[in-house]
Amino acid sequence: MKLLVTGGAGYVGGVCAEVLIRDGHEVVVVDDLSTGNADGVPSGAKFVEGDITTAGVELVESESFDGVLHFAAQSLVGESVQQPEKYWHGNVVKTFTLLEALRRAGTPRLVFSSTAAVYGEPAQVPIPESAPTAPTNPYGASKLAIDHAITSYANAHGLGATSLRYFNVAGAYGGLGENRVVETHLIPLVLQTALGHRDSISVFGTDYPTADGSAVRDYIHIRDLADAHVLALAQSRPGEHRIFNLGSGTGFSVREVISACERVVGHPIRSVDAPRRAGDPAVLIASSAKATANLGWQPAHNDLDEIVADAWEFLRSLGERAHSAR
Repeated sequence: MKLLVTGGAGYVGGVCAEVLIRDGHEVVVVDDLSTGNADGVPSGAKFVEGDITTAGVELVESESFDGVLHFAAQSLVGESVQQPEKYWHGNVVKTFTLLEALRRAGTPRLVFSSTAAVYGEPAQVPIPESAPTAPTNPYGASKLAIDHAITSYANAHGLGATSLRYFNVAGAYGGLGENRVVETHLIPLVLQTALGHRDSISVFGTDYPTADGSAVRDYIHIRDLADAHVLALAQSRPGEHRIFNLGSGTGFSVREVISACERVVGHPIRSVDAPRRAGDPAVLIASSAKATANLGWQPAHNDLDEIVADAWEFLRSLGERAHSAR
């Protein structure tokens, strides 16, 4: 298939584009490089630098694509609280513009990068897709709004769409990994500390009702995530919008993640205890039973040390090019 990948210079988009290319698809990446890196675009992809509302729309309407994988988004939770306008415009308005282009061009398939943030603070764990959606920040709310828009486009215009709601993505694949100027994810932050790019890693909350008092999260390997996108694309159904959670189904605490990083790097990593952050649930674990039953998807890389080792190898390979926020 000929596929357009928006945000394909970012971490998740770049790895997914690489897997699609290795599976024999023709891939075009569009990215404005506002948060992504040109180095993150797979060598086998055609790269067009630009915004999805201009360059992306022009590509959709001038070339015949079999599908679009939409990763381009604003994705910092804290920033979304401080600058909600950036998220409503950057995520919702821009995606609406893209959806209109897909409708005009008759593009048949869409896979959308959604998020577990749509669930907010869950009432049950593991979290199924039937759980109430109650996002606690504009980032999650903007992604949920897009899900609703996609449903209406599928119903009205025959679009075959899938939304994949990720939990915590980590690891690396094909020489591609996390390399962001503003890093918020735990595993790369711990590994940056191990490299000396940070003085310490903060453990936000030590009094949660968990085994060691720190918050528990579900970590999914980036390769497993990419495989889910390939399956979702291949199994799209005209006129139907399907939604799936993607996670390993296993939870690891912040302290367990730090310990895994210490095992991989071979030396202690300094951590400091800090107060809880507002709105951080104690436990977030996905139920991916629906994805397994409907897509035939099963994560193959659930070992935390393997996930960390892949991320560590990538980060070390960057050398002085690695981003750090001191």
